[in-house]
Amino acid sequence: MKLYFTALILLLHSTLVHAAASVNVEVTKQEINVIAVTMFLLFVTATLGITYWAARRTRTRKDFYAAGGNITGLQNGLAIAGDYMSAASFLGISGLVFASGFDGLIYSIGFLVGWPIILFLLAERLRNLGKYTFADAVSFRLRPVPIRSIAACGTLAVVLLYLIAQMVGAGKLIQLLFGLEYHYAVIIVGLLMILYVTFGGMLATTWVQIIKAVLLLLGASFMAIMVMVKMDFSFEVLFSRAINIHESGVAIMSPGGLVSDPISAISLGLALMFGTAGLPHILMRFFTVPDAKEARKSVFYATGFIGYFYILTFIIGFGAIVLLANNPEFLDIGTGGLIGGNNMAAIHLSQAVGGEVFLGFISAVAFATILAVVSGLTLSGASAISHDLYASVICHGEVLEAEEMRVSRMSTIGLGIAAIFLGIIFEQQNVAYMVGLAFAIAASVNFPILFLSMYWRKLTSNGAFIGGSIGLITAISCMIFGPTIWVDILGNATAIFPYKHPALFSMSAAFIGIIVVSLLDKSKSAQEEIEAFTDQYVRSQTGLGSEGSAVH
Repeated sequence: MKLYFTALILLLHSTLVHAAASVNVEVTKQEINVIAVTMFLLFVTATLGITYWAARRTRTRKDFYAAGGNITGLQNGLAIAGDYMSAASFLGISGLVFASGFDGLIYSIGFLVGWPIILFLLAERLRNLGKYTFADAVSFRLRPVPIRSIAACGTLAVVLLYLIAQMVGAGKLIQLLFGLEYHYAVIIVGLLMILYVTFGGMLATTWVQIIKAVLLLLGASFMAIMVMVKMDFSFEVLFSRAINIHESGVAIMSPGGLVSDPISAISLGLALMFGTAGLPHILMRFFTVPDAKEARKSVFYATGFIGYFYILTFIIGFGAIVLLANNPEFLDIGTGGLIGGNNMAAIHLSQAVGGEVFLGFISAVAFATILAVVSGLTLSGASAISHDLYASVICHGEVLEAEEMRVSRMSTIGLGIAAIFLGIIFEQQNVAYMVGLAFAIAASVNFPILFLSMYWRKLTSNGAFIGGSIGLITAISCMIFGPTIWVDILGNATAIFPYKHPALFSMSAAFIGIIVVSLLDKSKSAQEEIEAFTDQYVRSQTGLGSEGSAVH
């Protein structure tokens, strides 16, 4: 293990050396923010220290996947909020508000509305029925092989799309700070991510999230307060000045600038609301607490932290319009847009309101945000491969803990390489939009299966597998043949599927497929699964937990 850790450190060092040699010759020493770079390096060093500390305490499968189940409700609430306060939230949403005004908030509102669904419908039952992944809870009364297979596929699709957003945000941030070429920046993030997850597991990921969440809340609060100080603490002044400066004028205060047609608006809203309840890295966090009571507390705390944070992004986005849009210090001479693109609006605003020192702090925290989120995502993806596919489907539960953890670490490396590759391909995409696509798959695969397994007694394995597959295939097909990939990336003239957001169609297809197939399933196993629903319900209410599937 020490040899492996050393090899990764040497690879990271080699990448940094090559990256340093590629620094743009036009970037002078004066242009590189020394304070920001110093804080960035200090944070990386600190998080590697946390990883080393966690690695010494990660001995069992439960330690690796669920931090031993010893995280408190407050700690888990902060960690969940840390997962949510990602590059998409901090960089992406503030960038969307900067570009589109009021419409940029559709993402933050949708993200927040999803929390009551988790609180009242899923959190307690999920904690009582599952062990490490949400597929544990789903497969309690259903056949584990088909259910874990489709759950793992849905998880991996969500994780990869979510990772793209984080990698793009991190790449742009490091590119801005160091003057590195974008692909080197993405490679550095990928290698650090592999280090955190491979050795520290959920314990390291959780504490990095907690520290990052506290720092980001403090930094965003200071930034929002400084913006309001410049506006005499008047929202009327903030909005009127933004209207006068923005090229769209008063249109930034009305909906329709970002999502122009009702079908896209409904589709995006469904993805954000119900996709929240299907995000594997969020659901996985409910297994880190000791009982259902702490799971409920986690959601209460997370909702408060997240709601407060999204209010701040609203102020930050409009503050960026006022303070950056006409300021040549932050504009690209060639394009006229922000240096680094709209995703960097919050980073530039930190310099505008707090100078070089605060820019250094926010840059380091933003990078911490990305590293923490990609670590949680990678861990959930690796657990889907090692625990759901390898241990449960391929080995039928007969696998040693050490072997399963070895597969998980190998999966982490594979996911890290995939994230680097996809982050380079999708460089020009807005990070909040990419997360919206991840939510669409979560709402089309994970949420329907999870919700119906807990609340509909007639659900069968065949219905869940076929319906979930229909939702997954529909969502991915709509994305591939939609405007973003088919036109923007592949260069075709027109899109085959006309809408950017597929959830309205894919989520409906999943629910219809699951219900119809389950009702038509008259097999003996289907009858056993229906009868097992009563036992599952009792367990979810009493908190007895599950040790495996009721139906095999």
